[in-house]
Amino acid sequence: MTETKAVFFDWMGTVAHPEPDRDEMFSQFAREMGVELSPQSLMCGVAEADAQVPEGAPPRFAEGKDETPFLRWWDVLLARVGSTVPKGIRLEITKRAARQVREATWVLYDDVLPAVKALKGKGLVLGLISNMRLGRAGLDPFLDVVVTPDDAGAAKPDPLIFRAALKRAGVTAEATVYIGDQYQLDVVGARKAGIRAILIDRYGIATETPDCPVIKSFSEILGFV
Repeated sequence: MTETKAVFFDWMGTVAHPEPDRDEMFSQFAREMGVELSPQSLMCGVAEADAQVPEGAPPRFAEGKDETPFLRWWDVLLARVGSTVPKGIRLEITKRAARQVREATWVLYDDVLPAVKALKGKGLVLGLISNMRLGRAGLDPFLDVVVTPDDAGAAKPDPLIFRAALKRAGVTAEATVYIGDQYQLDVVGARKAGIRAILIDRYGIATETPDCPVIKSFSEILGFV
């Protein structure tokens, strides 16, 4: 196996989350509209909906967009939490969440910074490849490369965004590992570019055994490089 020279990460759900997190946001917005959704039941539901319908995740919402994927996202979420919410309320929560996420403070997961420091200590090139990098969260001093669709002219899972990061970092795909929390966007996309991929499943929501390494914590990355 080729020696690892670089490790790239996804952003939301992989290294960082908004504060307050989306489960708390949705619970608050729903309560304001007369619907009870507990944050505890929403936590896994949000992660599962993101994994199954990534194009319908509320941060991707914009006025004029087709509502269908966002409603499908809610179908997955509500099936997980065992509740029903009218269409109008679903879309209103989506709009509010999209606005708040863009303005939110971003926080690294507790397991991220120690692992990133350890990877940096190994002399590895570190980078971020994200469809929606919305915050900084103190990770920038450790990053050599940051690539978003604005930089690459393509979004995950298009291999072009991964290849753009490889080019900027000056590393080969064979010497690179990518970690993300969504199988279709992160694992499939990285593989199309020839990059080894690892799925991080923080909430244990992977319903099938993925054909790639699966980790629960960022600290486990050290065992793959």
